[in-house]
Amino acid sequence: MQRSGERILTTHVGSLARPEALLDTMREKEHGRPYDEAGFAKQVTEAVRDVVARQAEVGLDVVTDGEMGKVSFATYVQDRLDGFSPSSGEKLLPPSWKLEIDAFPEYYEQYLGKYSKTVAPMVTVACVGPVSYTGQDQLRTDIENLRAALVGVEHTEAFLPSTSPRGFGRNEFYATDTEYYTAVAEALREEYLAIVDAGFLLQIDDPWLIEILSDPQLTPEERQHTAAEHAEIVNHALRDIPTEKIRLHTCYGLNHGPRVHDITMAEVAGPMLAIRAGAYSFEVANPRHMHEWTIWSDGALRKQLGDALLIPGLLGHAQNYVEHPDLVAEMLRHYVDAVGREQVIAGADCGFSSRASYQPEVHPTVVWEKFRALRAGADRV
Repeated sequence: MQRSGERILTTHVGSLARPEALLDTMREKEHGRPYDEAGFAKQVTEAVRDVVARQAEVGLDVVTDGEMGKVSFATYVQDRLDGFSPSSGEKLLPPSWKLEIDAFPEYYEQYLGKYSKTVAPMVTVACVGPVSYTGQDQLRTDIENLRAALVGVEHTEAFLPSTSPRGFGRNEFYATDTEYYTAVAEALREEYLAIVDAGFLLQIDDPWLIEILSDPQLTPEERQHTAAEHAEIVNHALRDIPTEKIRLHTCYGLNHGPRVHDITMAEVAGPMLAIRAGAYSFEVANPRHMHEWTIWSDGALRKQLGDALLIPGLLGHAQNYVEHPDLVAEMLRHYVDAVGREQVIAGADCGFSSRASYQPEVHPTVVWEKFRALRAGADRV
């Protein structure tokens, strides 16, 4: 994994808006209706090519495929694992959301309505048999599309995101949830290894870590125990993969609301660093957490971080303001001063289209201007 030097490197979290024609085809595919398979494959290949070139054009150094072929950052994996069956249609709504919904019911009645603009709802699946990985063909396509798109494009490195082994299904087969998550992790290990073997950085998308630490159904002791167990399971799936090939992204989820019940980054940092990675991506532009750069002056936390990198999210993924480069630079300096220039890469809070949607929270034209502001801000540090 490359480190910043005189030039502070820039990156983002992964997902970007899909072209409308691709969304149209994906919608038919996700609803089980007839669609042009060859045409879909061509649309994805072209979308990856275009989005990689655009990332380089606006100054991003560490680029990715924008998750063009995935219906969401997490539930895409339902098509790549055996041992699951569709549930009764239960929608994925993390327990921590209930606190916010109960506090602001009128806001969330309106907010949740926007999901009608997604290609398909995020619903749970049930594990009803032994879990195994069956997504080799889809993964091979992801790898080949990104590799082809990078040809002739100036970039420092490239990464591919992959979900952590949690959050998309429930256990109805294994004796314990620990056994279930361990089995899912072992299956996903095949995807993790293939990404690294292809020469790309592996990014583990893990908003579920913060969900565990926020879960109102658990006692504080249970949250800490479950988070530690989660880290152990993820680490087992990542065993023998060099840490410098791994990025971990965690965030406060897709809940773009008041967020007055968010836990602090001080509560997240230790459990986050317990997952072995060479770089850690997290929210900063979120105004509930913008001030929390101060935690990185803590000696114990710095020791736990070691020589790993921080990727503070300096671009908000829930609003259409374009951050001023001076503000980006100001926030970035806090992290540079805390851990050193070589251990910081400038990033974004979260994906800009974590679900394939006709109406992502940030308009695609605004996203590209945000990336330009990120590059300009990084150049001022």
